[in-house]
Amino acid sequence: MVRNVLGSILALAGATAAVWSPFRAWYDGRHGSTYRIDDLFSGISATKAQVAGSILLPFAFAALVTLVGLVLRSRVLVAVAGLITLGFAILWMVRQGQVTGSLSVDSSGNGLGQGVAMALGGGLALLLAAGPMSGRRAAGPEPGPRSDVPAPDTPYEAPYEPRHALPPDQQPPYEPPPGPPRA
Repeated sequence: MVRNVLGSILALAGATAAVWSPFRAWYDGRHGSTYRIDDLFSGISATKAQVAGSILLPFAFAALVTLVGLVLRSRVLVAVAGLITLGFAILWMVRQGQVTGSLSVDSSGNGLGQGVAMALGGGLALLLAAGPMSGRRAAGPEPGPRSDVPAPDTPYEAPYEPRHALPPDQQPPYEPPPGPPRA
């Protein structure tokens, strides 16, 4: 129970970071929400995208998969959401690196921005969240009749013989065993 709660909190934090990341600077001050999703597959261009057609879309989809995974208590879905988030962030990094020749981080704020770090951190948080979650248990076979219990229609037979054939009121008194007790 506690593992599911901790995993859910970490998964929600990771999904939130992934969805929030396009609204932060990704490279040289350009926000992630201005990169078209087509740019990830055809190369980064200077054309700015509408928010609905930006790289926010795969991160929002990953957040939706996370929510479904949390409702269904599916660690696989939460891990898939983490892979989607990391995959699109890394694909963007590859495409950006192809355009600029290299990826850099400067102390002056040029290069990779906080948005990329949030997307990568959110994806890693989603993968880590899938670990402690216990997930759903697979339904096992229906329990059948036990072989060591007699069926209700058969008469009960004692599994042992009585120690004495005498009734309880006619049995000899208890005698302690000879010798000292064993250690």
